[in-house]
This record gives sequence, C-alpha cells and structure tokens, in this order.
Amino acid sequence: MMGVQGKVVILTGGAGDIAQVATTNLLVGGASVLLVDRDGDRLAAFCGGLDSPAVAYCVADVTSETDTAAYVKAALDKFGGIDVLLANAGIEGQVAPVADYDTEVFRQVLEVNVTGPFLGIKAVYPHMAANGGGSIVITSSIAGLRGSSGLAAYNASKHAVIGLMRSVAAEGGPHNIRVNTINPSPVEGRMIRSLEEGNMPGAPDEVRELLEASIPLGRYAAPTDVANLMLFLAGEESSFLSGSVYSVDGGMNA
Repeated sequence: MMGVQGKVVILTGGAGDIAQVATTNLLVGGASVLLVDRDGDRLAAFCGGLDSPAVAYCVADVTSETDTAAYVKAALDKFGGIDVLLANAGIEGQVAPVADYDTEVFRQVLEVNVTGPFLGIKAVYPHMAANGGGSIVITSSIAGLRGSSGLAAYNASKHAVIGLMRSVAAEGGPHNIRVNTINPSPVEGRMIRSLEEGNMPGAPDEVRELLEASIPLGRYAAPTDVANLMLFLAGEESSFLSGSVYSVDGGMNA
C-alpha cells in the first residue's frame, strides 16, 4: 500500500508479535516507525535484525506522562514529524471473579490499557493538528464489545478505549485527525496463552478448543490479521474512516 509512504508512525507495545508484523508492513509501505515498549532488549534485537534507517525505538512506560513526552520527542527528533499513532500497548491482568480481583491489578490494567492511549493521544494531537492531520488507531478487543467472566479489568479497559476513540474522533475531525479502534478476537501469542491458563489452570488446551469453537472461522487470529488492518487504517486508503470500531474476529461477534 502506498498510503503510508513517507509517514512517520509511533507504535506502542512495539516488542509484541502484532507490532513486529505491523512494523514490517509499514516499512515495506515506505513509512518510518518508532517502536515503544518497556522491553528494551527485545526492541533492540528486533530493530537490529531489520537493519533499516527507517526504524528506531524508545524504551518507555506508556503510563508515564514524562516517558510519553520522551517518545514523542524521539519521533520528532529522529524522523521530523508524527503522522500516525498506533496505540497498541496492553496487558491482560488476572483471571478472577470480581469479588476476588486484586484492586492493584485492576488499576494497573486500566493505567496501561486506557491511560496509556490517552497520554499518547494527548501528546501527539497538537503535532498532528498543526501539520494537517493524522491517524490514531487504538488496539481494543472483542472484550470491548461483550462481557466475559473473570476479566473485569480487561473488559472494562477495552470498552473504555472505544469511548475515548469516539470522543477524540469527534474532536479531531476539524483537524483531519482520524481515530478508530481495532477489536481482535483471541490472537495467537503470549497473551492468549496466559488467559487460557488463567481460565483453566493446567488445562489450557481445553480453553483453546472452546474458544476456537466459538469462532465461525474456527481459529484464532494471526498477528498478521491484525497488522494488516493497522496498515490500512494508518494509510490514505482509509482517509474517510473515523470514529469506528473494526473487528478482526473471524465472525466471533456476529
């Protein structure tokens, strides 16, 4: 896609599987990418393997306003602008009934999954508005469209970022700032392994079978499935799309 040619993209949660596929897509499309994550070792290894002047990284905690300002400055210093924010950092928390849910874990999930995107949007918004617009994509989840037992914090956070997206989309329209969410079903990788084990300790494969049976296409999403939609929403091909929720769920929420 030529829609990201020349664009500068900040991608949080940059050490994860989805982000790494998305980065490769963006580089092929001609974008420059700043990856953000707390896992500096994995960021360094990934960026070193790419060996491209169009990718860089910043070790940062998305829940920190100071760290957020630092990664925005890093993008401006390295690439000269900011056209796209892919607010992708997220954690799952624990699996527990609400009466037993650890309050500090609840707060941490909301800090990463909601405050993180808020701070990122707050920091990039003035730069996008001053430079003719941009695209913001928040990674939500199918858990933002429905409820599920044992995931009070995760469900609450993924619902919340849809509200954040809609508010900023309404506010950003006059500045040509587009905002959307991507809402995946379970995606192959570390997070779903953690949730499988949390739902049924010692028998995660049984959870996987139940979840896959609930997806009409009969499988989990691959990181590529999500990354491809990120690429589309980041680029000019989606220039009239804003304020919307885009499911990548194999029909799970049909």
